[in-house]
Amino acid sequence: MSALKRFFKDTIIYGIAAVLPRVINFLLVRVHTDALPTDNYAENTNFYIWIALFTVLLTFGMETAFFRFYKAEEKKDALISTSFISVFLASILFVMIAFGFSDFFTNLFDFSHNPIQFKLFIWILAIDAISVVPFAYLRASNRPIKYATIKFINVGVIVFINVLFLKYIPEFLANGKSVPEFLTSIYSSTNIVNFIFIANIFGSTISLLLLVPYLLKFKWNFNTVLFKKMLAYSWPIAVAGIAYVINENLDKILIGQFIDKSTMGIYSACYKLAIFMNLYIMAFRLGAEPFFFNHADKKNAKETYAKIMNYFIIVGSLVFVGIVAFIDIIKVLFIKNSDYWEAIAIVPIVLLANLFLGIYHNLAVWYKLTDKTRYGMYFSIIGALITIILNVVLIPIIGFIASAWATLAAYGCMMIVSYFIGKKHYAVPYDLKKSGSYLIASTVISYISFVHYRENYFVAIALVTLFGFIIFWNEKKDILALMKLK
Repeated sequence: MSALKRFFKDTIIYGIAAVLPRVINFLLVRVHTDALPTDNYAENTNFYIWIALFTVLLTFGMETAFFRFYKAEEKKDALISTSFISVFLASILFVMIAFGFSDFFTNLFDFSHNPIQFKLFIWILAIDAISVVPFAYLRASNRPIKYATIKFINVGVIVFINVLFLKYIPEFLANGKSVPEFLTSIYSSTNIVNFIFIANIFGSTISLLLLVPYLLKFKWNFNTVLFKKMLAYSWPIAVAGIAYVINENLDKILIGQFIDKSTMGIYSACYKLAIFMNLYIMAFRLGAEPFFFNHADKKNAKETYAKIMNYFIIVGSLVFVGIVAFIDIIKVLFIKNSDYWEAIAIVPIVLLANLFLGIYHNLAVWYKLTDKTRYGMYFSIIGALITIILNVVLIPIIGFIASAWATLAAYGCMMIVSYFIGKKHYAVPYDLKKSGSYLIASTVISYISFVHYRENYFVAIALVTLFGFIIFWNEKKDILALMKLK
């Protein structure tokens, strides 16, 4: 139980450090949807789809490999410098190729109508990729305060620039209030959607500058033997990452192609309301990934992993039920512009899909600990194929709701396949009966709330409270034990 206590502490610390900035950043959805027409919001979505894809390519699974080798590798300088140099060189090479063939890439990324987006895209991508290993070092060396401080500064810069140029300056000008001439000049000469990306590049640059002092502490040398070992471990993770980006983002691109850019923007905005589940999963992974590797040699490791899975599903199910029960309050808080509400029905489906994804990440302990990372690649490719086929076939028939169902099918299939194959290679004694009952109960309660008692908040509160009581009654022994441990 003490190991679980340490796990929860790490998850909370690093979860706050990573999640709170993203929550603050998520609040910008309202600023963006108020300031941008739906087709411009689709442009913003397109930009970050490409960022996600190429970040995976440039970092090629090196972050996970870093954690895998950090405890075992005695020469920490060699590990850190080899990881950083490899990502740095990949990023510099990408910048050179991208600018050398700028016409090709501008057309590929659909930036031809707004060329400055291409330059912003390249530099944001390179800077963020270069920052991956230094951030991983702060996590691995247990420096949560420094990690959190840099993350908060990053998001603070981004929020300031977004709010200044997308909210206050246009409001001041519309009301005839005075605005400094240089700000007015910048505002009037810049495509409004570009301020989102300008804010990003300022925040990313400042973060990287703050990380530089930690990089200067090490003796720099590139260990070729170590790099080959890390690459053999990481490349399947990179392929899996690409497939994950396809699972998360292809639906938006295909909606834009098969329907229109406006619908793509509407779908993308409502999809972001599922961020609360994503944030929970992120907080879990930040604490879980180092913990799983560090705890692998313990006698009761598998039993601990099984308990962590149970707790993960409990909290995830509560998040699922809570968001669905109060979705109409949440949508008004974060997306004031009612033009975007047309796709609100996708939110319960996407929430459940992401809960399945979180379970899949938890199950992934077996192939990461046994160095069989190629299985993660296989599972993600299966999910990507399901995503592609269902979206292409169903979007023309039933519209954007097809994309939400495709996401649920992809992640559900990945979860199930990973579980059954994992049993053969690294059997963890998961309590399927208990975990399955929570998943079924949360799905049924969410369905009842969304379909039959929408906006009836007396019933919503009663359902959430009932579900919480059932969980506490079943888990009170472990919950009380965790609360008593110091």
